[in-house]
Amino acid sequence: MTGTAADVFDRIRRACRDVAEAARFVRIDGAALTHYVEQLNAPRLSPPEYDRDAHFLGSPADTVAYVVTLDAVNFGSGYFPHLAKRPDRSGYFTIAMALADRFRRRGSFAAEELAAVTGSSCADLFGQDLRDPVVAELMGLFARAWNDLGRDLIERFGGSYTRLVEAADGSAARLVEILDAQPFFHDVASYDGRDVPFYKRAQILASDLALALPGEDWGRFDDLGRLTIFADNLVPHVLRVDGILTVDPDLAARIEREELLDAGSTEEVEIRACAVHAVERLVGLLRARGQAATARDLDVYLWTRGQAASYKATARRHRTRSVYY
Repeated sequence: MTGTAADVFDRIRRACRDVAEAARFVRIDGAALTHYVEQLNAPRLSPPEYDRDAHFLGSPADTVAYVVTLDAVNFGSGYFPHLAKRPDRSGYFTIAMALADRFRRRGSFAAEELAAVTGSSCADLFGQDLRDPVVAELMGLFARAWNDLGRDLIERFGGSYTRLVEAADGSAARLVEILDAQPFFHDVASYDGRDVPFYKRAQILASDLALALPGEDWGRFDDLGRLTIFADNLVPHVLRVDGILTVDPDLAARIEREELLDAGSTEEVEIRACAVHAVERLVGLLRARGQAATARDLDVYLWTRGQAASYKATARRHRTRSVYY
């Protein structure tokens, strides 16, 4: 990653603004933004809480290990239609809960274990059937992500999850820089010849640590309020259903047909970038009304809103097989 750690969030915002202004397939409806912001109020944007039912919470060190391990494989939404899911649970919660069960039974993985994990062992842990080639591909990617994490822990942090977090010195921006060394955390697209950083999972790792360990040293990030949204395929979907994002009719038809959008394609980058910039505009409108708001607050609100059945029934969300979300 180029530049200093302190400017990563500014670079994300600037690049996403530029994409939104040049976008050919996705548009932000300014009038809809103004109407939308009138519906939001402080209670709806209350700070997020750590979901203890679906996630592991143990000693501070074990909790750090869980959050880091989980967010290393917090991707695969484009594969999730093929995933064997827990009853009434999404793909993400299926993965999070299976990993939490493992931590409760056996504790955290040693870094050496992660470095040696295979797709087959991932399938066993998450209860998946490798006879489905799409599932087999995802489990192989999970294994690679954990292999990279394990090797990074060994080579740079003495095998310690907490040392990785401590190296950030209370800065989410610095944590992004540290994680960027792992290929699957290098969430930077290209659009018309320029880099467009998103760093979805690196940012969410800082957010998740702060949720799991509020007030703890390993959960303290002084620049948490500077995070952008965690650009995936659900928050843009909610913004589209709610009328804030409009997409080209041909692109909408492709999404409805559940046609996969290539990772890094013009359309996929525009969807993610326009979602980031739309939320930045919402934050600006809220603050102009005297309401405290951050992109992180709105991400949680929109992501939670997207769990409602109506958002699944109204339209399809875009699907991309990506290691970034």
